Amino acid sequence: MGHPVLFVRSLIFTIVMVVATIIWSCVCFLAAPLPYRQRFYITSRWNVFIIWCLKVICGIRYEIRGRENLPDAPAILLSKHQSAWETITLLPSMPRPLVFVFKKEILYIPFFGWAMALLRMIPIDRKRGSNAFKDVVRHGKRRLAQGLWIIMFPEGTRIPVGQAGKYKSGGTRLAIATGALVVPIAHNSGECWPKNSFIKRPGLVTVSIGKPISPEGQTPDGLMQQVETWIESEMRVISPHAYSAG
Repeated sequence: MGHPVLFVRSLIFTIVMVVATIIWSCVCFLAAPLPYRQRFYITSRWNVFIIWCLKVICGIRYEIRGRENLPDAPAILLSKHQSAWETITLLPSMPRPLVFVFKKEILYIPFFGWAMALLRMIPIDRKRGSNAFKDVVRHGKRRLAQGLWIIMFPEGTRIPVGQAGKYKSGGTRLAIATGALVVPIAHNSGECWPKNSFIKRPGLVTVSIGKPISPEGQTPDGLMQQVETWIESEMRVISPHAYSAG
């Protein structure tokens, strides 16, 4: 498919997404008085609509492997981070409502951030230094007790396909502090929606969910090493061509 066609399709998608975000945020404000799970469901319909647009307009499909590995227990999902795709798609795809840990500046984004503020996410104030993690643990324990799952991206930023970022132990520290199971997730979303790319390329995104890992008796670094080893090994199964030169 030629670059001009991909550009036009990506442009149409972007326009639709912006318009949908404005409309949906207004719906979210109206739904604010409802019980949380109803509010979460209504908000996540934006995600479902955007996923449908990605398929219809941009030709991006996806499959999820390993759903049977998802536990019926408090869990912290630690996911590979390549694109904005996973932040959109994973939220409505899990059996429990997800809580994202992100920098609080995201809440200032017009419409999108305002709608996020209505959910039980965990924004981080980096100016608080070491106290920021204490806030994450405090809120994290509360969210897990409410039956929600927490999702974090240990690489911290989007990493190009075929590469690995530095895995930070914040997620495993939280797991040890809360006793929640850790679930590693690998995917190749960057092949269709690359980092900092306006162009979206048609294709199949494969999401692979690993078996849960208990934090009992573990150290944060040791637990994160297990997560990193599984994710990066699974990436070579999902996208072998991206690692063929390695």
